[in-house]
Amino acid sequence: MILLGLPALYLVFFGFGFQSLASARGASATSYLSFLAPGIMSFQAVMAGTFGGSMLWADRRWGMLAQLLVGPFTRIEYLFGLMFTSLLLGLGGAAVMLILSIVLLGTSPLTLVGGVTVFGAIALGSIFFGSLMLLISTFVKSNNAYNSIQVMLLFVVNFASTVFYPYSTSIPYPIRVLMEVNPLTYIADTARNGFHAALTGTNGLEMLVLAIETTVVLVLASRAYMRSDVSME
Repeated sequence: MILLGLPALYLVFFGFGFQSLASARGASATSYLSFLAPGIMSFQAVMAGTFGGSMLWADRRWGMLAQLLVGPFTRIEYLFGLMFTSLLLGLGGAAVMLILSIVLLGTSPLTLVGGVTVFGAIALGSIFFGSLMLLISTFVKSNNAYNSIQVMLLFVVNFASTVFYPYSTSIPYPIRVLMEVNPLTYIADTARNGFHAALTGTNGLEMLVLAIETTVVLVLASRAYMRSDVSME
């Protein structure tokens, strides 16, 4: 419910709420909704990543990982399972948001190439954020600390990105810096341009940077996970 419900509420309430402001300025009836829809699809990568990291933390906290490893499973297989779960949740959540967007917009400009680009960016983002939360969960043992870090990360990554609004020089400089280095900005920009069939060379560069970051974070998370205790008790 949280994985799908929160982004859906963002899309509905933010979409129609801010659309009323845009309409008051003479914008078309669906201009902001069409901008927000691919951004909310991109946000699913973050939601999926936090879910994957929470699975590892909970399994270590309650001894489930130790019990799993008693069976015919290896640590690396469990790691692949977490990454695959994040990937499925990210793509599945994005597909649901796409259907909701089409319902709200009444149409969709998405093409085959655009669709592959959108879901490719979200898949890469899901692995990145899944790896990042996995890395955090290997070091944090306090439930309160882990939840606090996750909520703060979720808030900053979400709102310091181009999910809800475009990058602009009118935004204060510190926030612009956060937006420029935020991986979710790369995902949202690429997904939005893919959604509207307006891909540019910049999107290719953003995806290259994201791929490098994902590889680095995944390697760090894997090494930390393989060296961590299977249980916190």
